[in-house]
Amino acid sequence: MSNSRPPPAPLQGQGDVPTPLSGRPPTSATISNLSRAGSLAEVDLPSPLPARRAFNPFFNYHADRAMQQEDTKFWAHRVSSDDHENPLEGNSLSRNGSFSGGDVDSAQNPTPAFEELQQFSSMSLAERWAEYAGAPVTSEVVAKYSKAEVNDEELSEELQNIFDSLQKCLGLRKKYMMSSFQCAGDNPKDDDDFEIYPHPPPPSYPPPKGAPVDFIPETPTKTAEFDFARCRIPKADAHAYKLGGDGVFQVYNTQLEAEEDRAGTGGNCTYPSIKDYFLDMDFILEVVSDGPTKSFAFRRLRYLESKFNMYVLLNEYQEIADSKRVPHRDFYNVRKVDTHVHHSSCMNSKHLLRFIKYKLKKCPDDIVTFRDKQHLTLRQVFESLHLTAYDLSIDTLDMHAHKDSFHRFDKFNLKYNPIGESRLREIFMKTDNYVNGRYLAELTKEVFADLEASKYQMAEYRVSIYGRSRDEWDKLAKWVVNNKVFSDNVRWLVQIPRLYNIYKKSNAVKNFEDIIRNVFEPLFEVTKDPTTHPELHVFLQRVIGFDSVDDESKSERRTYKKYPSPKNWNISMNPPYTYYMYYMYANMSTLNWWRKERKFNTFVLRPHAGEAGDTDHLTSAFLTSHSISHGILLRKVPALQYLYYLDQIGIAMSPLSNNALFLTFERNPFLTFFQRGLNVSLSTDDPLQFHFTKEPLIEEYSVGAQIWKLSSTDMCEIARNSCLQSGWEMKIKKHWLGDQCNFHGPAGNAIQKTNVPNIRLAYRYQTLMEERYMVLGSRWKSQDIINDSAPSTELQDTSIVVEEQLNHAKNTRLPPNATPRFVAGSLDPADVYGDAAPEDPSLGPPSASLDGERPATPSSATRRRSIAPLRTPQPKTFAGAPEPLLHIGSPSLSAAKEYYSPTTTGVPHEDLNAPFLALSAPVLPIIPVGSGSLLPGAHLVAEKKQKKRDENAASSVMDGL
Repeated sequence: MSNSRPPPAPLQGQGDVPTPLSGRPPTSATISNLSRAGSLAEVDLPSPLPARRAFNPFFNYHADRAMQQEDTKFWAHRVSSDDHENPLEGNSLSRNGSFSGGDVDSAQNPTPAFEELQQFSSMSLAERWAEYAGAPVTSEVVAKYSKAEVNDEELSEELQNIFDSLQKCLGLRKKYMMSSFQCAGDNPKDDDDFEIYPHPPPPSYPPPKGAPVDFIPETPTKTAEFDFARCRIPKADAHAYKLGGDGVFQVYNTQLEAEEDRAGTGGNCTYPSIKDYFLDMDFILEVVSDGPTKSFAFRRLRYLESKFNMYVLLNEYQEIADSKRVPHRDFYNVRKVDTHVHHSSCMNSKHLLRFIKYKLKKCPDDIVTFRDKQHLTLRQVFESLHLTAYDLSIDTLDMHAHKDSFHRFDKFNLKYNPIGESRLREIFMKTDNYVNGRYLAELTKEVFADLEASKYQMAEYRVSIYGRSRDEWDKLAKWVVNNKVFSDNVRWLVQIPRLYNIYKKSNAVKNFEDIIRNVFEPLFEVTKDPTTHPELHVFLQRVIGFDSVDDESKSERRTYKKYPSPKNWNISMNPPYTYYMYYMYANMSTLNWWRKERKFNTFVLRPHAGEAGDTDHLTSAFLTSHSISHGILLRKVPALQYLYYLDQIGIAMSPLSNNALFLTFERNPFLTFFQRGLNVSLSTDDPLQFHFTKEPLIEEYSVGAQIWKLSSTDMCEIARNSCLQSGWEMKIKKHWLGDQCNFHGPAGNAIQKTNVPNIRLAYRYQTLMEERYMVLGSRWKSQDIINDSAPSTELQDTSIVVEEQLNHAKNTRLPPNATPRFVAGSLDPADVYGDAAPEDPSLGPPSASLDGERPATPSSATRRRSIAPLRTPQPKTFAGAPEPLLHIGSPSLSAAKEYYSPTTTGVPHEDLNAPFLALSAPVLPIIPVGSGSLLPGAHLVAEKKQKKRDENAASSVMDGL
């Protein structure tokens, strides 16, 4: 028996004569033929409501499984006829039509308004209920009116198992993120009153409207030079800390409590135990290795990739038009952040060569090292190497990673040595040397000057803390403060190399607990009393978080069935990656709790993961890390890649670095990840080894744009992702990206700052919400347990969203007492944006005031009112954005009910993205509407208008006959 799908039976009325089921307007040829026939009595004119595209994320998966399996073949073939025969039974291909609760009228007694919706076969039952309830057909609303229970028991059970396992994985990550205070809103530096010194520069503004051509804006005041005496150092805190027996520092209310807790297992902070951590990680590994889950994730990722390609085909020219309408902005002057770059190689090789030659000519008598019991000057060091300044060249330095370093991380590490000499690396590229890092500080300031000259490029430099001694933090902080290595374009991350085995062999440490003490104890000391380490306190204000670095391709043998505690790990073998990650995460969690209590900035974990090695690394990072660097091995683990997509975990990718070390450029998965919607950004990693130009980040973008044919919108979206992934304060991010950049989707976009069209972000938002509600909106969501739609590192508490939105409504960008408005279910521009219209007395009084809650059971009048035009005139422009997609109306003048999203906290909040997704077309095509306005999904409006025009034409023909 063939497995191919039979052609669907033609619906009634298909052909030349349009019917409500076909959803096509009568063509001029059809009307002409009917005119010659002499009668239009038999013409069934279309309904004023257009046919909708089906919201059905399960369709392809279910249909394919049904057609591939013999026992479900006939069930798959008859579902279309069953759906038309009794539409109230639900779409059996997608979800069961049973409902509970009081949100909808009884299916046995449908109202006329709901019956009107049954003629559209392309709409799923959940969409029909949402339309009837007067809510926009977004993924969140559809999820509320749906149940992921398929009639076929085998399909239903398998899918439910997949969804349950993915739900648990996402729930575990959310638990770990919240325990470590890595979620949005957790960091006190994002508060408006957070103080940092030196203060960021004031914003520069464009010329005022109507300014003359020769207008010269005022030059912004330059940032004052750093003065350590002006730094505010807080006083000591009453809390106490202690290293517990499990290798994790714990915080207590008093010193007495710390002394009484001899086991070190008490304290104020809670975090997952190492046993729970490994059990959770094993569960995730089991899920991502499961065959059905891998197949499901692979198909969904392929679907997302194909959907993006279709979106680009339909909207590419519109995106170009939108970008051209934005004044001043282009790719070069939107903010972009190098989210992964190592400080010791932040310059290119030509820059380093010029600096070395300059020092040889100008400062040859500087004493730079102590070797063989004598002090050596810079000239003597080069004489011992039999080299002069004239002999030096790029080839002599030999610091570029060429073919000989591919899959040879050991050779790549040697590239950090100029001319292959470790003594030159110590002199020019170390912060802790005989000259106290003076040469590296001067070189770093030159790189900072280049960044500040470009204005729109930022960098997050990694500096190393090795964990060999406790004074490493103080030395690094004094190097930054004493040399005034500060820049408004730079923030820092601290990388901790996984080199315990080397330190153990050299007797620098006795066990792994020594490394934990050396890395974290100074941080707890400065948090308790900043006056003990004042330079460190000032430096930590600009530190974003921690990174874990080393060669991931090293094999990791499991020598223990049960890993010992850090104080008992005294063998010479290096602990595995997952062991390092847990103790970094657990100690950072307790440190963040204390720093948050003290209103100090907290830290995030952003390790190298997925560059090489095992899947365990990416799984561990999924649980413990805010975002990761590299991540190229996600291409081999589709289920884990899908989880990274669902939670929008940031991935800082470096294709040029991978091309030299582990993966050739043409095989790099960056383009695939970007098309599928993963939260990716471009970074340089090591400009000294991989780049040739003065602007390595622009070089990274330009190579990617040429090889992958990236458009300007693509590059601006990647740049926007890098800003959101970065660790700058929220106040600065809002200056870069817009005042609402902390919101999801197009509501958080300011195209005049990001140059990313709203339609692109509307597509990303809608697609992500569909996938999240497909996975999270299954059995327990249909039972009115509606969880927050935000990823783990986004805003968790809906009350925060409400407060932020109210604050934004009071912002000067919006008219006084005005909020973004959308009337659910509207399909006409007049319905959405509110032309003046007389009150319809048949609608009766509104069912609830604007300040009240949405009625539990929507009435027929509610549905009819949502389709009717707004009763109040509203302005046709939005001063804050060049795209007329978000329109403003005063809530005090309108009786129409606004849409609120149900969330787990029970606090209703306005869906700011509703205006962008109101018409809910899967690919959101854009066409002109009215006098030059452009609206996503406006093809539905145009379709309705065209139908009205055809109706009028048909009426004219009948009158003539």
